[in-house]
Amino acid sequence: MNLLPAYIEDEDEIEELEEEIKPPREYGIDFKTGQLTGEIVEGKEAIKVWIWLVLQTPRYRYYIYTWDYGNEFEDLIGKGYTEEYIEAEAQRMTEDCLLVNENIQSITEFSVNMEGDTLTVSFTANTIYGEIEFKDEAIARPAA
Repeated sequence: MNLLPAYIEDEDEIEELEEEIKPPREYGIDFKTGQLTGEIVEGKEAIKVWIWLVLQTPRYRYYIYTWDYGNEFEDLIGKGYTEEYIEAEAQRMTEDCLLVNENIQSITEFSVNMEGDTLTVSFTANTIYGEIEFKDEAIARPAA
């Protein structure tokens, strides 16, 4: 039983179709200011932009995004949870929001810090384009 359409008959055509998969593209962002740079970035840099945006976007708040996009870190702020619980949940939430991207294979070297009302995380995202490090990324503050 062949799962490919009937008009694709030889392996050369299959390889050509697989090669048509394009690397991810995003608008470049200055991560310090959050402003667009005016460039279009591809591959590893585009995944880095996507990760940064997902970490800055609360899940379920904006209708423009699907329910798979964004994070739920605000649920950890101001609840009086223990450090161990916050670390475990922050890691689970990070993996939950990032691993929906098919270009991201895993999250390693995860650490979390909670100071006052700000949650910061550090981790390495292992992607099909290589490793991307995020250090001390402030990702959750209480809703205004």
